[in-house]
Order: sequence, then C-alpha cells, then structure tokens
Amino acid sequence: MNCIIIDDDKLSTKIIQEFIDKTDGLNHVDSFDSAVSAINFLSNSENESIHLIFLDIEMPEMSGIDFLKSLDELPQVIVYSSQEKYAMESYEYDVTDYLLKPVQYGRFIKAVNRAKERFEESETVSRESSEIFIKNNSSLVRVKYDDILWIEALENYVVLNTFKDKYTIHFTMKAISEKMPPDRYVRVHRSFIVNINKIKVIEDNSVVIIHEGGSKIIPIGKSYKDKLMDDINLITK
Repeated sequence: MNCIIIDDDKLSTKIIQEFIDKTDGLNHVDSFDSAVSAINFLSNSENESIHLIFLDIEMPEMSGIDFLKSLDELPQVIVYSSQEKYAMESYEYDVTDYLLKPVQYGRFIKAVNRAKERFEESETVSRESSEIFIKNNSSLVRVKYDDILWIEALENYVVLNTFKDKYTIHFTMKAISEKMPPDRYVRVHRSFIVNINKIKVIEDNSVVIIHEGGSKIIPIGKSYKDKLMDDINLITK
C-alpha cells in the first residue's frame, strides 16, 4: 500500500515514517507539512496511486478535518491527534482508525492491519466487477467484461464474442444476462446481448458494433427497444 504522511510536526512525521518503513506491505511515498501541499500532490494524476494517508488533525492554515472535507474521493485515512475530541467528527468521513499521540507501534500496527483488510476487500470487489472466468474446454479463461462485444444465442449455448476470440458455453440467455453487469450490457433481442460501450450506431431496428475485424449489425427486438433507449445516454432536441 502506497502511503503519505500529512503532519506539520517533524518529530511526529519521523516516527510515523519509521513505523511505515519497518512494516511489510507499506511503501512511504512522501510526507507533507501542510494539507494544502498534500491536496496539490493528490490532484496530480501523474503521481503514484495513494492507498493510505496518515493524517494529523491539528495543523495551521488547514486542519485535518478541513482536509477530509475538501476532497470528494479519498483513499483510506488513519487520523492521529493529541486529543480525543476530534474522533467522532473524523469517523463521519469514514476514516479507517483514530490514534492518539504519542502513537505506539502496537496501536499503529492494529490500525494498519485494519487498513490492509479494507484494501484487500476493495481489490477483490474491483477485480470481480471488471472480469469474468469462462470455461474453455478443460480450462478457465479470465476475460475482462470490457472485451466482450456481444453475446449471441446458439440453440442451447451462448457465444461470447471478444476482440480476439469466441467462447461457446452451455448457458441460456437468461442465465448469462444475470451474470453480466447490468450497467454495461443490455439485451436488445431474444438472441443478442450487447456491450453498451461498444455500440457505434443505433439505427431504426439495429445496433452496429465496431471491432477490429470490421463491424457487426445486430437486430433490435421490438420488446427490447424501450429498455435499450432507457439504458443509453440519450440526448434529443
């Protein structure tokens, strides 16, 4: 987990950095003596992804609480302070833990282990939401959802068409549609499910999917058209 420290106290920063350096699974990226400089760092997309912030509450110019309020999306935050009075307000921003100064290594590790558990859970959810395993002969193949262009019914099977390959599996259209993320896939015909993000053109009764090998024209069933129109980002006069 990539970490940064935000603390105007040099001694406190040094202690937290030493704790980070001797803890497996943590990588100290940088330290900042003000919340403002940390915000500027986090807003730069070229910087490394930060997974965990160690944040002092009591700082001049911009407090730790003000820092938490300022950003819409934050990585995990472990707050530390010499006073307990900020704890309740900190937890309103879903901080991972709240430590009291002087921070002891045993308490530090407990907070870090909590952060690691949350990080691993989020990574698992992220992977599950971006990919699927497909049985191909005797193997399981990992396929990203975004690579599946359309799905076509074939008697008692369905064919998943990707940029490079086709996978034929023993599934019904109803069953496969329940497996696919509803925000990315829409059924446009009794025999077709399409990746919404891969639709190039929607004509009266068909959608056009563009891929490396050319294009695929897929019919739109009458009973599915309204759902398709609801699912796309439609702008009309």
